[in-house]
Amino acid sequence: MTSNKTAMRLTRILSMLPFVIARPGVSVDEVSQRFGYTRKELIDDLNLVFLCGLPGYGPGELIDASVEDDEVWVDMADYFSRPLRLTPPEALVLLASGMALTSAGQGPPALEEAVKKLSAVVAPDVEASLVVDLKEPEHVGMLRDSAEHGMAVQITYTALGSGQTTERIVEPWSVFSANGNWYLSAFCRNAQAERVFRVDRIRNAAPTSEKFVPPAEPPPPEVRYTPTEEDIRATIRLGPRARWVADYYPVEDLGEGLIRFSAGDASVPARLLLRLGADAELVNGPEVAELLDDYRRRIAARYQRD
Repeated sequence: MTSNKTAMRLTRILSMLPFVIARPGVSVDEVSQRFGYTRKELIDDLNLVFLCGLPGYGPGELIDASVEDDEVWVDMADYFSRPLRLTPPEALVLLASGMALTSAGQGPPALEEAVKKLSAVVAPDVEASLVVDLKEPEHVGMLRDSAEHGMAVQITYTALGSGQTTERIVEPWSVFSANGNWYLSAFCRNAQAERVFRVDRIRNAAPTSEKFVPPAEPPPPEVRYTPTEEDIRATIRLGPRARWVADYYPVEDLGEGLIRFSAGDASVPARLLLRLGADAELVNGPEVAELLDDYRRRIAARYQRD
């Protein structure tokens, strides 16, 4: 699984290369300002490009990328001189994906404008011929309306890790889909902080008559976990086949394969470690270690009985 950081870096490289190739000797400052680079980031990306090329990978196939006297030069990369052309199926998939995001209320103005431009080229009559209809689970429409009108909502929520069910008053900021699930980003009055709730874990939801003023710049709609002082923390070393955990779960990346996993219940990281088996190692976290040992003993006892 490709991380968001890697995908963003690759996108920036693919955007930067045609610009530099069309302007031999362009200044480092101009490239940095146009694409949001620091000098070190730009040099790191050029060094990465320097190791790329066409199959064969001999001196005549590798890209030549360098910085000389504060000027950026990229040679032997004519195939990057203009953006790649999409095939009709690729363009249709891209258009349908963009329409899915905009129809779900997640499309920023730039995406909506891009969908219009792509529609005019790929399918001028797309409004009449292509409909993207995402089935929305219960509560999504009401939560989205409450976010738009600034109305607080009372929810009954069952936490995924602990299984505990609580009554909460929340101030909805946005409703979005990610990783195949729908989520609510909101200010939770119980926790007095932002929380991200899985919509399918909301048992009941009802708007209240209370209005609220949303923040001028709410956090971006994304899956994340906000640790508290009471949380259990575990330091885990991930093997190569378990690196997906750092992309899928909201964890703190400590580098060199180490992550810090925070959860309100020790069972969450303990069950994850049980699933990962030899592909991950618990480095620190006594509460998690105790529970993990208990799980392993119970599983071993079950097999012995069978």
